[in-house]
Amino acid sequence: MTATIRVLGLGAGDLDQLPLGVYKQIKRATHLYARTADHPVISQLAAEGITFVSFDETYEQCDTFEEVYERIAAALIALAKQHAEIVYAVPGHPLVAERTVQLLLQAAKEQELVVDVLGGQSFLDPLFARLAIDPIEGCALVDATSLRAEQINPLLHTVIAQVYDQMIASDVKLTLMDVFPDDYRVTIVTAVGVSGLEHVETVPLHELDHHENFGNLSLVYVPPTREQSIYNRQFAALKEIVAILRSPEGCPWDREQTHQSIRKNLLEETYEVIETIDDDDPDAMCEELGDLLLQIMLHAQMAAEDGYFTVDDVVFAINEKLIRRHPHVFGDKSAENATEALASWQEIKAQEKAAKGIDPAQQSQLSGIPRELPALMYSYKLQKKAAAVGFDWDHVEDVYKKIEEEYHELKQAPAEERAGELGDLLFAVVNLARFYKIDPEEALGLTNRKFTRRFGYIEQKLQAANKTFAETTLTEMDQWWDEMKQLEKGSDER
Repeated sequence: MTATIRVLGLGAGDLDQLPLGVYKQIKRATHLYARTADHPVISQLAAEGITFVSFDETYEQCDTFEEVYERIAAALIALAKQHAEIVYAVPGHPLVAERTVQLLLQAAKEQELVVDVLGGQSFLDPLFARLAIDPIEGCALVDATSLRAEQINPLLHTVIAQVYDQMIASDVKLTLMDVFPDDYRVTIVTAVGVSGLEHVETVPLHELDHHENFGNLSLVYVPPTREQSIYNRQFAALKEIVAILRSPEGCPWDREQTHQSIRKNLLEETYEVIETIDDDDPDAMCEELGDLLLQIMLHAQMAAEDGYFTVDDVVFAINEKLIRRHPHVFGDKSAENATEALASWQEIKAQEKAAKGIDPAQQSQLSGIPRELPALMYSYKLQKKAAAVGFDWDHVEDVYKKIEEEYHELKQAPAEERAGELGDLLFAVVNLARFYKIDPEEALGLTNRKFTRRFGYIEQKLQAANKTFAETTLTEMDQWWDEMKQLEKGSDER
């Protein structure tokens, strides 16, 4: 005989609100179980002599709520197979915020088991009535025990159910603070619709977990808002703003731009981000990353207007690529160190090229380097690719000899050939950087900043002496330069 579990909803209120059909099922039940005995209907039925076996102890035995729900579902399946038919009662409606029921329904598809669900009033009906909420305006129902910031949309009425205790309330508070300010007003609702037990209190978000009366019937309501300081933290707001700027009613300058006209802006903003990294300035980095993101959004918006792709396609593509190229994180492969992870990445990248019909054997070994890279960085990557197939010096001493050779050729070159010879010398120096595993772009950047710092010291000294460059000598400037050099050394030693 097929085992049967009849799932009944106890509703959101007391026994008077329980549907008659559900009440009859409970009265007839021989084997009656409840997820929790902490519900008004349970105590009222107990007064009539009806007894339940609850799973309240399971909550104390498990570390996570998911483990609790899985253990309850497994126990119910075993009991159903033992007794042929059991009745399982849950708070509210069985299909609203009831994970155990979902697990039972999944199990019914996989094994010989019938799960028969009978409705009950969910807490949503009395909640909407109590708070005067019209869900047609947009409403989200989420689980407090697994809440994530990305589930929260400030434009929607948000109901966070299963706020069982202060610990969960604290987790909810911290998650909501990623979206809302600390003083945003939220409402704690307990036992909504239950006469004599209902409690409704609106508090600032930072006081959410100060409330002491959380229980199995507690939830948190977060009202919607379009307040700019809140909504502007959402990616959707950025998409909307950029679309408006490019619309006929938007900014004349933004409307006129093309991919080509703002191409240079993308480069400039990238370098400004790099500058904040070099300066170790997080505040400036935050601002400059925003400027760089704007360039990406503008290009995506232009592409969307032309029907090519949207920014959502961009996000989808990079998400897919990251998952695909990290099977050691998102799949069943392993990588014990960075070298193995990089090798896996390159292997998958080659497979992707093959899938596009690109034959690496038909491509130049030097292909794949962006043409618009700075010349120093471009030459560095060229040399790495050539070295990968054995076109390289054997020893660093050979590189030094090449640098000396190019240096002498530059000294002897006629004026019309000096540019080419200087390029050869720079290329040889880049080779030296590669041998020492030094990024030449970063090395030159360090020197540029050092020069700027020391030259700035000379300017400070001139200003302190109330002199101009025309009124000083190279010898005096060299002295200040050396003075700053010694100050830097002293600072490094400290």
